[in-house]
Amino acid sequence: MREHVKPKHERLKAEIVRWIDEGTYKPNDRLPTEHELAERFDLSRQTVRQAIGALVQEGRLYRVQGSGTYVAEPAKSHPDDMPAVGVITTYISDYIFPEIVRGAESAFRAAGYPMMLTSTDNDKGKEREHLIKWTNSRIRGLIVEPTRSAQGNMNLDCFLALEQLRIPYVMINARYAELNCPCVIVDDEKGGYLATRHLIELGHRHIAGFFKTDDLQGVLRLRGFMQAHREYAIPLRPDAVFQYTTEEKRDRTYQRALSYLQAPGEDRPTAFVCYNDELAVWLLEAIRQAGLRVPEDLSIVGFDDSFLATATETKLTTVSHPKFALGVKAAELLIGLMNSHANAPAGDVVYAPELVVRHSTARL
Repeated sequence: MREHVKPKHERLKAEIVRWIDEGTYKPNDRLPTEHELAERFDLSRQTVRQAIGALVQEGRLYRVQGSGTYVAEPAKSHPDDMPAVGVITTYISDYIFPEIVRGAESAFRAAGYPMMLTSTDNDKGKEREHLIKWTNSRIRGLIVEPTRSAQGNMNLDCFLALEQLRIPYVMINARYAELNCPCVIVDDEKGGYLATRHLIELGHRHIAGFFKTDDLQGVLRLRGFMQAHREYAIPLRPDAVFQYTTEEKRDRTYQRALSYLQAPGEDRPTAFVCYNDELAVWLLEAIRQAGLRVPEDLSIVGFDDSFLATATETKLTTVSHPKFALGVKAAELLIGLMNSHANAPAGDVVYAPELVVRHSTARL
């Protein structure tokens, strides 16, 4: 009697399962492309799609649009069997983000939750990839820093999928407007106000502000900047505010700062308010190039009280950001949600900023 031969797509499916079971491909590893699999096993693309589609339906694989097919986390008998939590930030390795992550990790470690970390590099497409990956992995909970939060939420369906699966999430630094999750933030508007008021009280009347437009922190810090001018009845010149996107944070801000500083007489600002310390440090070089001194010729204020604020020869006056504490609080909120069956989200946590006065500002 002739031996029954399995269909080609079943044989490919069995081979992929073997790869997964033997650890050749681990959870969240990307498989070879359909084209590569078709060439390797001398199969049609349709046969490959059929095998992969079946494994996706069974929960062994998951797809990320525009990226590829990945190995799914092993299915658990009960959600509580998977203790891992995830953190998605816009960046990981620079500026204030390591401190935020360190705070979150310390709280999760104390509670016995392993933490997995990834970043979007401020790209909404990557945010989507990570949200899909975590959703398919059935992670216990997520901390998310929204990507370009002032540009709207292109990944609403991903957040709705988390909610449908009852995977709690907490946002940090900002929140997409239509979502109802807990959020841990700094009062950015108050921070922008404090920075500007400080300069006004030092006698400055022509203050230029540099603010990002693609995240809500920049929008709110600008609002505080404008509020201080109104409160002190100081007219704000039409060209006194320079708004920029992430891609423009170097060249365009530098050139605009130079144009401000090269203006004649009273047209030259006497002070800058910067979106953050990173930008303030960058603009210190423009001030030097213009042949001016800080704070004798121009005062400058940053935001975040990062390590950069004290890393330069001129120590920056800046606005505090509770980096480590913010990470801890976000983790504690998420742990509370994961251990609770309540449907209502926990309340927001808003930190009040404080002005940190150093050597980059002086009376006019």
